[in-house]
Amino acid sequence: MTETTRCGYVAIVGRPNVGKSTLLNHILGQKLAITSRKPQTTRHNMLGIKTEGMVQAVYVDTPGLHKDNEKALNRFMNKTASQALRDVDVVLFVVDRTRWTDEDEMVLERVRHARCPVILVVNKVDRMEDKKAMLPHLEWLLTQLPEVEVVPVSALQGRNIDQLESVIARLLPENEHFYPEDQLTDRSSRFLAAELVREKVMRQLGAEIPYQVTVEVEQFKQEGKVLHIHALILVEREGQKKIIIGDGGARMKKIGQDARLDMQKLFGSKVMLNLWVKVRRGWSDDERALHSLGYTFDS
Repeated sequence: MTETTRCGYVAIVGRPNVGKSTLLNHILGQKLAITSRKPQTTRHNMLGIKTEGMVQAVYVDTPGLHKDNEKALNRFMNKTASQALRDVDVVLFVVDRTRWTDEDEMVLERVRHARCPVILVVNKVDRMEDKKAMLPHLEWLLTQLPEVEVVPVSALQGRNIDQLESVIARLLPENEHFYPEDQLTDRSSRFLAAELVREKVMRQLGAEIPYQVTVEVEQFKQEGKVLHIHALILVEREGQKKIIIGDGGARMKKIGQDARLDMQKLFGSKVMLNLWVKVRRGWSDDERALHSLGYTFDS
């Protein structure tokens, strides 16, 4: 381990669903960012802070950059992800093996203008039977980004994460640490609770409800050994409300059970979780509604 004190910001960027949040969780050694198989699960920039000895890396998990700019929510997510590239010390450009889309191209264009070192993180390599098939694609990427370092990983299985972290540590600037060594994130416990409920909704619903769901925590109160959390699941139409509740409330019960178990691990406390579903029409395309629900830009 280096004797120099190093600290800096590391943006994790890529198109939706390449494994950015899964990568962050493995680096931190615990679940912080929510994940699902649905693109655009991540909506906010969130810091994940890892301090090891003299090195503190402050990771910025970003929403996937995507082409859909129709709704205010989509514009917010793209602006949030682009903003993360401005003032960081290292960029992790995460790609999915040899799969390449127009949205990867869009991220590449932004990464080209980064004023800091870029690491190309080739994720999901465990799913490739023929690793040699990746070489032509990597060679092409290196012509697009000649200065990058390439690190193949499996975020899901935690493969090669140590090598990635050692490359990051080498590229971080000499700095005093920005945060206390035991701090994990910049986000409040309320925010993390809302995100865990939204994750369970995303995982339960498949393609039945797209992205017109958000969660608002109305109460977050520790009473003795029990943490009481009241949360609203907001949808845009009455039919979506019925789908979330499910037959006889079965789906809602499952969402609540799964979210409560994750909350108890994260907060280290017994949790009493109460959930309700409410229709708030048009929230995802209403700038004022988004702001009131916490979709605000960091300075």
